[in-house]
Amino acid sequence: MAFKLAKNFSIWLILVLCACACASDATSRAYDIPSATKKFEEWMTRYGRDYKDVAEKAKRLKIFTENLQFVEEFNGAANRTYKVGLNKFSDLTNEEFRATYTGYKSPSSTRSNSSQVHSFEYQGLNDIPESVDWVKQGAVNPIKNQGQCGSCWSFSVVAAVEGITKIKSGVLPNLSEQQLVDCATNGGNRGCQGGSMDNGFQYIIDNHGISSESNYPYTGVDGTCNTQAASVVEAKISAYTDVPANEDDMLKAVAMQPVSVALDASGDAFQSYKSGVFNGPCNNNLDHAVTVVGYGTDTDGTKYWLIRNSWDVSWGENGYMRIQRDSGFEGGLCGIALDVSYPVA
Repeated sequence: MAFKLAKNFSIWLILVLCACACASDATSRAYDIPSATKKFEEWMTRYGRDYKDVAEKAKRLKIFTENLQFVEEFNGAANRTYKVGLNKFSDLTNEEFRATYTGYKSPSSTRSNSSQVHSFEYQGLNDIPESVDWVKQGAVNPIKNQGQCGSCWSFSVVAAVEGITKIKSGVLPNLSEQQLVDCATNGGNRGCQGGSMDNGFQYIIDNHGISSESNYPYTGVDGTCNTQAASVVEAKISAYTDVPANEDDMLKAVAMQPVSVALDASGDAFQSYKSGVFNGPCNNNLDHAVTVVGYGTDTDGTKYWLIRNSWDVSWGENGYMRIQRDSGFEGGLCGIALDVSYPVA
């Protein structure tokens, strides 16, 4: 009986998908729906996905099929410097993905108007290494997961503060993103509804430090500021620096420490990035925050930035992305050099 029901359900899903496909373009109509359905069931098992009813499952299957087709066609094209693939976002439209998993908001006030903004101390740096990897140097904690909360800005801030603390003290702390989500409501920050790194750094200065992850654990939802936990300080900074908006000065900063950046993560390819040096397409509509934790040159000579994301290890290169450096775009590829800042210990 259970087998018969499962078989009937699969047939029903195929019929629904076929009907949906009739309304789409000719390429979509030609796609192998039964094969996509099988891959969808396998994907659901891998990522532990369940849906509230058959209608929702049919909707997600249609979206998954479109994303699967994008992945296969993209990877089948010649002269790609990177690959895309299925991941935990593969049942989401790009609009849904951006609304849930990004979260950078430009500061409500002009950058560098705080008394705690430090001058760019690396301006005169000339002896710059050909490559830097702060992960290998032990200044970066394992990849974390922001969940369905637009708190990317807090993960960017925390990783940068952890990095400079390790560089200056020799000890790598594990700091609290949730404290920033709940408490750093200055300057227009709105927790899971988005915020900026400068405002996050300013909060840490005003609070005389930030607590540890173990003392103020991450929940991935907006909460009331726990002032008692927030008062237990694990690390401090004295100021922060806004880097001039160009890749040359950004390179000097990253050579010295991990830095916070905003970029445009809105494209289908960014959502499905798997490996290699990402070279677009993207714009410079900044909507996501990450931490740049190094740079280097790929075996084919392509220069890249190494970014630490907050979407868990199932995305990208175990949670990281290499994105093209010196792309020729003003402000860098995806606007990566337009809003760069770092904490001063």
